[in-house]
Amino acid sequence: MPTPKRQSLHLDLPYPHNEGLPQIAALFLIDFDVKAGYTVAWQRSAAGLDIGDSVEYKSLPSGLHHVQEDIVYFIHHDEYAGISSYVRGEAQELERNARMLAVGVLIPLSYGRLGKCWKYADELKSLARKLVKDPTKKHLLDNLWQEHRLQEDEHATRPPSVEGSPSALKGKSSPNGQPPTRNRAVSSASALAPPGQTLSAHHPALSLPTYLDTFGPLVFPLYKAALLRKRVLLISHAPVELACHFAYNISILSTLPSTLHDLLPLSPLPTRLRPLFSVGVHDIPVLKTGSRNSAAQENLASQGQAYGWVACTTDGILSTKDHLYDVLVTLPSPSSMDHENQTNKTWPRIQVKEAVNTRATQRDARRYRVLRQDLSHYHSSSSRPPSSQQPAVEQYTDNPSPDNDSAPLLSSLSHLPTDPNPPPPEPDQTDILESQSWSAVAYNSFMWWASAGEARTDGEEAEYDSSLLANNLDPTGETPSPGLSRGRTMSGGQEGDGRIGFEMAVIGYFHRLSVLILRTLSDIIDAANDEDSLDGGSVAGRGEAEVVVEVDDMTRMGLDIWSESDRVFVEELVDFYWGKKALVKGGSLECCGIRVL
Repeated sequence: MPTPKRQSLHLDLPYPHNEGLPQIAALFLIDFDVKAGYTVAWQRSAAGLDIGDSVEYKSLPSGLHHVQEDIVYFIHHDEYAGISSYVRGEAQELERNARMLAVGVLIPLSYGRLGKCWKYADELKSLARKLVKDPTKKHLLDNLWQEHRLQEDEHATRPPSVEGSPSALKGKSSPNGQPPTRNRAVSSASALAPPGQTLSAHHPALSLPTYLDTFGPLVFPLYKAALLRKRVLLISHAPVELACHFAYNISILSTLPSTLHDLLPLSPLPTRLRPLFSVGVHDIPVLKTGSRNSAAQENLASQGQAYGWVACTTDGILSTKDHLYDVLVTLPSPSSMDHENQTNKTWPRIQVKEAVNTRATQRDARRYRVLRQDLSHYHSSSSRPPSSQQPAVEQYTDNPSPDNDSAPLLSSLSHLPTDPNPPPPEPDQTDILESQSWSAVAYNSFMWWASAGEARTDGEEAEYDSSLLANNLDPTGETPSPGLSRGRTMSGGQEGDGRIGFEMAVIGYFHRLSVLILRTLSDIIDAANDEDSLDGGSVAGRGEAEVVVEVDDMTRMGLDIWSESDRVFVEELVDFYWGKKALVKGGSLECCGIRVL
């Protein structure tokens, strides 16, 4: 593994403001009537905001009647984030022995990617439980509205969110066309919460441990699809809260750090994948806007959120509309997603339009094992020790524990693994991994026979992957060389000292991976352009010269040199962000100048 060039990897990640509940633009009560169906039974909204056209369908997705309670996130008119709390209670026989309702709010997206609407989850849930027992207590809704309603001048004067929003970014751009970003470089240590503070309850990022456990090595092909700004549709069962959280995770992990904005000539630059959260058949017109051939794309691109989306749905019929999506992800049923019982684990199924299953590469599998092991050094905000019954972060010990790759991530947070070489993937991962090619087997066997000392070792590769985690970052924000001793920080402290949380570490990891991949390609293209200029060639614009990506470049980016899918991924990246054709070379073996494999 060649030593990577030292480069700044400082990130611009969402930094929370210590503010109270965001002001709401609308508050509503959706009730189910046995004759009329779902109806808006009560509503209050800001002047000019119409919520009567679709909010009842967005608040109560298909299949929700099978569960007792749920939280639903959605986007309304591309300007508001919505959250609704659904509750099913007992009722008289005339109402089919069940009363179903939802209480929800709309919040301007200028507050953030979801308008920080999760801060209302507990209050909405409490209101829904009270109203399902006594529908006459609508004065409780009016009290909430009067206390937190959006003031007339608030939406107009509120500064743009760090994460951006369509309304906040409209009409603004930087010199190369991308939306303006905050010129503050921060490390992922302060990405979601300042040091010493935890994420608020119901924050979607708290589901990151579950997200990694659910997808396993498949997080990497899904991340690659999101980085290419594909249209990603998650098919799930009720309840939908977790699927909405997954949509948030996919979007935030694939967001482009501001350090990349000046390197990518695509204009306007889609800095993030647009999250739509819960959608249904009524959202088909919105889903069509994600097509790269759509006339609406130019306006969306100027807001930094075009070229695709990520959404979840319980309407299985959408999976048959393959013109609406690029990647279809079928989530397992809730019963099969029990992370405490991994023996009969059911993995999600990722398919492209042609109904071909997408699998993780062998390199993805090795990277995931290292990530699992290294993340056990970090403490999740969703599992803070509530009392002395659980050990504090400083009380972690180096007692060896068996490394079970099929165990959930959080089950090992109280242990610091000491074995730097975990066992290979469990047999139940074989269905989601690409088979190792004969060329790779032959190459590795030959290199072991010819010169084991010069061959790249898994240990060096693991060091390289570990360097992407936040605690291996030095104060200048540069990536350390793979030779850095694992388990130590650049400042000499031990990992797991509680200075950075689990969620921030995961987000920082994927953002640094994006920087590593795209900056490597940018350097290759710049070098090719300089060479053409010296040869008297002309590189006047996008789409002229072919880019050659060598095997060492693939290795430097942490991609699989033997995988056809990773070669196609690089070709699509170069075409999408630079508008150029790429010749990506795969692994080979030469003997006396003659290619053998």
